[in-house]
Amino acid sequence: MSLRNTFAGAAIAAAVGATTAAVLAAVVLPGWAQSPASAVSIDNFTFNPQKLTVKAGTTVTWTNKDDIPHAIAAVGKEFKSKVLDTDNSFSFTFTTAGSYNYFCSLHPHMTGTIVVEPATGGDAGH
Repeated sequence: MSLRNTFAGAAIAAAVGATTAAVLAAVVLPGWAQSPASAVSIDNFTFNPQKLTVKAGTTVTWTNKDDIPHAIAAVGKEFKSKVLDTDNSFSFTFTTAGSYNYFCSLHPHMTGTIVVEPATGGDAGH
């Protein structure tokens, strides 16, 4: 086999590998690269995790796993859900970096925080 054929074979293998990886990512992780998502579970009168750090552009979804209703409200009024019965969800997309404290408007002792980092690492030195 010539050196030229070796390079051509390597290029084809690399292309097929990249294509296969892209197809697998699209099938296994649909929508992952376009719109990252994170989940908060509401269970036993707590938000889990209580503090969640995400990148700007991430959609966070709260799901009520308790047997009683809950409602999510941001302290700064950036978002507010309707009352969520068992297995109901509420989603909000965070577009601006910052710290967002929230609570259950039906049970104010339940609190949580979403920390939103810039979408790119360009602010690392600030």
